[in-house]
Amino acid sequence: MKIKQISVFLENKKGRLYEALTAIAKEGVNIRALTIADTSDFGILRMIVNNPELAKKALEEAGFTTKITSVIAVGVKDQPGGLAEVLKILYEGDINVEYLYAFVEKSGEEAIVVLRTDNLDKTVNLLQQAGVKLFSSTDIESL
Repeated sequence: MKIKQISVFLENKKGRLYEALTAIAKEGVNIRALTIADTSDFGILRMIVNNPELAKKALEEAGFTTKITSVIAVGVKDQPGGLAEVLKILYEGDINVEYLYAFVEKSGEEAIVVLRTDNLDKTVNLLQQAGVKLFSSTDIESL
């Protein structure tokens, strides 16, 4: 149940985010979730999009450095402690979370958390055994 995430290296200067998002918009790529981690000189834009390969091509043609990586998306109860329940499973399974970001689906019934861990296969197995809802790429694209 891994999904593809596109990461984009952005110089931390005026207009770079706009230019990146315009490049994929021109190709009809729709963003489902995104986050930016930054420093004073650069940032890493991470996105879940409906067509990662097309986004990568458009961004590289516009001069951006990109990478496609695997992540997982899990359903989390949209209530206090919902994320902690999932993280407890990973903690007890000796899984390190490298980063995560979240969004709420349109119905608002659950949050969707995108995770990158040090062992995605083990993470998927642990979460499936615990009955945690995992989203496929098709699930995310249809939201």
